[in-house]
Amino acid sequence: MEFDARRVRDQLIRWIREWFEDNGPGCTAVVGVSGGKDSSVVAALCAEALGRERVLGVLMPNGTQADIHVSRKLVDFLKISWIEINIAEAYDGMMRAVSGAMPEVSEQTRINLAPRLRMAALYAAAQSANGRVANTCNLSEDWVGYATRYGDGAGDFSPLSQLTVQEVKALGRSLGLPEEFVEKTPIDGLCGMTDEEKLGFTYAELDRYIRTGACEDAVTRLRIDLLHAQNLFKLRPMPHFPLSEPDKSKY
Repeated sequence: MEFDARRVRDQLIRWIREWFEDNGPGCTAVVGVSGGKDSSVVAALCAEALGRERVLGVLMPNGTQADIHVSRKLVDFLKISWIEINIAEAYDGMMRAVSGAMPEVSEQTRINLAPRLRMAALYAAAQSANGRVANTCNLSEDWVGYATRYGDGAGDFSPLSQLTVQEVKALGRSLGLPEEFVEKTPIDGLCGMTDEEKLGFTYAELDRYIRTGACEDAVTRLRIDLLHAQNLFKLRPMPHFPLSEPDKSKY
């Protein structure tokens, strides 16, 4: 079935509006803005659903960010309020503390610390602005675990978690976003690689496999299946001890 971007756009706007009525009447939607398609679409949806005055964009560079100008253009285009919180001092301080306490610090620790600090910054902004934090992950990223647990994988509501990359792009165009934001090359800003370089396949291949089960390249199919299986834990609730009632027959 062909994706109907206009219909889904209208459904999402209504869903966001209803979610806020139930979970934060009068609250602000707080969106971490990178200038990429996901945060751009989420910010645009929230502006349509709640009004521009109830959306706060948060830019969070880690020191100098080469493409920060794209984020600023996005908030200017949407005419939403925005703030900039540079996490460099927090990141450097935490890395010094961890490095001083641990015999060895892994590369994944260095990579994942930044998105976790950004989420802390988003919640700090939200609690000071009577806000609710928007998760900006999409289905394609979630499918293969391309998100940091308790980092960019966190949030209070998730508009795009059931939409693939191609569907998010279609939604962005339906919302009237310029191509600059819709087609910005996805890069995590952490390891210096694009998403597709790090994953080892394209989002077009991944999206087709998710929606149709078709993937002619056996190596790509196996890698997607492996990543999906390895990262399912990120989407599940935290395992908990199943406390049972005592057997009263023993007393």
